Order: sequence, then structure tokens, then C-alpha cells
Amino acid sequence: MRREVIGTGETVEAAREAACRELGVQSEEAEFEILEMPVRKTLGLFGGSPAKVRVFVEESPADKAASYLHSVLCNLGLTDVQIEIQEEENSAMLSITGGDVGFIIGHRGETLDALQYLAGLVANHTEDTYYRITLDIGNYREKRRETLEALGKKLAAKAVKSGRNNSLEPMNPYERRIIHAALQDFNGVTTYSTGTEPGRRVVIAPDNSYRNRDRG
Repeated sequence: MRREVIGTGETVEAAREAACRELGVQSEEAEFEILEMPVRKTLGLFGGSPAKVRVFVEESPADKAASYLHSVLCNLGLTDVQIEIQEEENSAMLSITGGDVGFIIGHRGETLDALQYLAGLVANHTEDTYYRITLDIGNYREKRRETLEALGKKLAAKAVKSGRNNSLEPMNPYERRIIHAALQDFNGVTTYSTGTEPGRRVVIAPDNSYRNRDRG
């Protein structure tokens, strides 16, 4: 997707800088073309015209999501944050750093997940194919994954020993998938999901009687 602005100024450079400010980008991040060269006034009094340039940036879905997030965070008073984009095929990880950004995670990542959902909507607004956006702050996603995997294995061992099912707290689909994946090769247990959103949770069972249950 291309965003472009036409800027004017006394010189080509001034016109370019004006357009970049309107686009909200640095001059080195944008391409430009000269539409009209400036014309000096005759005798310093008559005629004359400013320079006119077209400045444009090509934005990927990840760029659009990052721009949206930066705007939201600025409105929250976080003006010194940086957003690092790591793109892969049809997906991107957006890592937020700088300032006091920890509160954005929220309780068990709920605020981070909400921002991720909104950023995903922005990224897919004009695309024909689905583009996955994942947000991370301070390596929270990796730390949370490790915590969930350890918890799942602990409860799986407990289920085998006691012969009883163990239910985890309600989780979002992403976190439920972490539990299912961590225990898919754990001997003596199987997992399935039960309930409806947002109260859907993973159950760890000590035998194979639930092999065909829903793992979503």
C-alpha cells in the first residue's frame, strides 16, 4: 500500500520536509519526485512559485500495524517507544520497547492481546490474504510460553499420579495451543478444551478416553 503527500516550499528540500512531516516519516524513509521546481520572483516582487514535490512510502501490513500502534501509544503518553518489526511470510512480530511500557501487558496479557487484535485488523484492512500480527513486550510471549509449558507438565504428572483430570484456568486460543502442544507427547495423558469463550479452558486427562475431543 502506498501513502503519498504533495508538499510545497521555497526550495525542493523544504517541500520534501513539509510532506514528510505530514506523512509522519523521516526523509530517509520516503521516496520523492519533483513535480515543479521553484521559480524566483522577478525583481523580487512579481510572479514566482514554490517548489512542489510528491513524497510517498510503500507500507507493508506490518508497517501499517506499527504506525497504528505508535499512534495509540503516543495517545497514552508513551512518546519514547520503539517498535521493532520482524517480518516473515504472511506474518510479523512487533516488539515494543522504551519507556514504561510494562503496563501495556495487562492482567495475564489481556491488554497486549487486545492491542494485538486491533493491530491485526489494521494490517488486514486492505489485504486480500490474512496477515498475522503478534505483539511482544520485554519478551513477555516467550516467558509466558515457558511458564505455561512448565505448568502443563506439572499438572500432567499430577494427573497420571492421581488418576484424575486437572483443569487449567480459562485461556485464550493462543495459550491453549501452547498447552496442547507441550503435552502432545507426554506419556499417560491427553488434553482437550471445554467451555465457551472467554471461559474456555484446557483439561488434562490421565488416559486416552478423550483422544478425539476438541483441541481448539
